[in-house]
Amino acid sequence: MSDMINLTIDGKQIEVKKGTTILEAAKKASIDIPTLCFLKEINEIGACRMCLVEVEGRRGFVTSCIEKVQEGMVVKTNTKELTEARKIVLDLILSNHQRDCLTCVRNKNCELQKLAEEFGVTGVLYNGKIQSHEKDEKSVSIVRNFNKCVLCGRCVATCKKVQGIGAIDFVNRGFESCVSTVEGKSLADVNCVLCGQCIEACPVGALTEKDSTEVVWEKLRDNDTYVVVQTAPAVRVALGEEFGMEIGTNVTGKMIASLKRLGFDRVFDTNTGADFTIMEEGTEFIDRLNNGGVLPMITSCSPGWINYCEKNYPDQLEHLSSCKSPHTMFGALIKSYFAEINNLDPSKIFVVSVMPCVAKKYEITRDDMSGTGYQDVDAVITTRELARMIKQARIDFKSLEEETFDDPMGEATGAGAIFGTTGGVMEAALRTVAEVVTGDKLENLDFDDVRGKEGIKKARIELAGKEIKVAVASGLANAKKIMDEVRAGTADYQFVEIMACPGGCIMGGGQPIHSSKERAEIDIRKKRADALYSVDERSVIRKSHENPILKKIYKDFLGNPGGHRAHELLHTTFNKQDKYKLINL
Repeated sequence: MSDMINLTIDGKQIEVKKGTTILEAAKKASIDIPTLCFLKEINEIGACRMCLVEVEGRRGFVTSCIEKVQEGMVVKTNTKELTEARKIVLDLILSNHQRDCLTCVRNKNCELQKLAEEFGVTGVLYNGKIQSHEKDEKSVSIVRNFNKCVLCGRCVATCKKVQGIGAIDFVNRGFESCVSTVEGKSLADVNCVLCGQCIEACPVGALTEKDSTEVVWEKLRDNDTYVVVQTAPAVRVALGEEFGMEIGTNVTGKMIASLKRLGFDRVFDTNTGADFTIMEEGTEFIDRLNNGGVLPMITSCSPGWINYCEKNYPDQLEHLSSCKSPHTMFGALIKSYFAEINNLDPSKIFVVSVMPCVAKKYEITRDDMSGTGYQDVDAVITTRELARMIKQARIDFKSLEEETFDDPMGEATGAGAIFGTTGGVMEAALRTVAEVVTGDKLENLDFDDVRGKEGIKKARIELAGKEIKVAVASGLANAKKIMDEVRAGTADYQFVEIMACPGGCIMGGGQPIHSSKERAEIDIRKKRADALYSVDERSVIRKSHENPILKKIYKDFLGNPGGHRAHELLHTTFNKQDKYKLINL
């Protein structure tokens, strides 16, 4: 029996595999069927009814995102009746939607707005009661505004299926139906880990990052404050997307130029902080390996992952590396070493981190993030927030001439750059650990076994006659699989990298948001990852331990990696968190 199906869509003869949906078949024929709730391989439930089509011989309309093709099927996607039906669907969604589009952070990047424009919906026929739920702004990272929610279920499916958490779900029925949390609590009081993947999934403005741009503007305009900014590796390969540039374009030089135009006193590279992370983490791993320490050692760079581990695996915290993440390490060095050599008062230094991650906003508020006596990092803005600041300043981003990071702490390695993609922390660490352990120069710096977009990757590495087994997981549903092995005592790995976001920081919750159509048709993850690997390949120095500024700071200021002063500034502790916080009534 043939596995291929022949059908006709809008007069085109098409052959597709058995089991293909009508929506997928139409895409193969370059026929665009509108969707709203659809998110490829994550949310395919036919809830919004925008993807309705007509099938010859069937009564009524058919939902194309879940209906499978059949031999000889004849489909129409663009009849007058379908257009009217879709307009009615949009009208009903808009009837109780908070229609403040001009002041919404998703203005011009909203899938509902785009559909309304495409279908010529200029008024609302079925005026309903506009929702008036109270905004949830208690979290330091995420704002939830149900008044903009369209009940598409994309955030719910992402939280459940991709991250394996289920912090949000549908509650109530009929007109009372909504997306909420346990007992309607704030996201700050439930098992949400602040990864922000729900924001990336949301087609409208119901979920957004907590805005930090105003405090940054305030400090930039304060002549008594010395404002330093650092940028994560993943930001430079995504920021251009906010200005219409191709996905995965490396805009490092233009990004730096724009930050200097905004008025930052110094513009540094978080990749330098990543090099310090490798030195400290690599030293810690070698010590555990040689001296009977707790194995596997698990990386601690992703705050969403740390939140998850503290809430779900509090009995396994001893496996976590004690290292801070790169940007908080770097913040501590800025307020200590940099302040000292420049005769600056650290109390007057304000450190801003531009991150692809909304969980970083929470991370900087954690206890023990103040090794200097001052908060390591004072504010975190996302890639999206930086783009908004550049636009507010009327900077023509695309026409900017490229500039370079400031000295003396703008020098980083290719190893630091690949931190932004899944497997990058592991690969960077192995480059340094391999040379430190063996004393030999690595001929091949690429550890291909830990690269790629698979959710879990495993590899065996030989170091000085010892076989080291490593594992890399991205996305918290995959992290759970690894952690269940660790808890059961069946994990035979020595080193594990875990990132909260699928694909790593390049797909963080603070990155540019793309429509479900773009996500289905473009491998965004690969394009951004390839750009970071390209940065690494072109770097003169590709190993963290060979970074000259790193060597100088250890020699002149920190002492040995893993030493007393390094621990004071660059390491932290982890503690059990309650999944659900009690509310005092």
